Amino acid sequence: MRTHTEAIPYEVHRDDGFVASDDPARIDLDVVHGYLSRSYWSAGIPRETVERAARNSLVFGLYSPGGQAGYARVVTDRASFAYLCDVFVLEPYQGRGLGQWLMEALLAHPDLQGLRRFLLATRDAHSLYSRCGFQPLGVPASFMERHDPDVYVRNREEGAKGKER
Repeated sequence: MRTHTEAIPYEVHRDDGFVASDDPARIDLDVVHGYLSRSYWSAGIPRETVERAARNSLVFGLYSPGGQAGYARVVTDRASFAYLCDVFVLEPYQGRGLGQWLMEALLAHPDLQGLRRFLLATRDAHSLYSRCGFQPLGVPASFMERHDPDVYVRNREEGAKGKER
């Protein structure tokens, strides 16, 4: 089964030259890793983890005429479920409505239509996501998680110990 992204890249263009695209070949992983490794949700994330996550997800780049300006990643089966993560707009481009626009482009993607559940987690962008139709969990007690916030630090330390041997 071929998905939309395997055929032709999905792109949305803005009048001011910005483009949102699901073409993984356009993603600048140096930019993505640079931002994510200092974000509150994935501080210290190894580049290899960013690469593997991007490879196994539906990724969206936000591009200015000068290069990558933002990013979003969706973990999905493209049928019933999606989880939105790693959304950012680089600081020089913030305050222009690009985050909202990127979300609108992402939510219009053909592979993300008809989903039963679309989740995300945020510490500080509730107003952005609520404008896009997201709302607090209806029954939070029905959701569970396994959360390991120190996994990147621990893996780095274990890797360093292995090299000492």
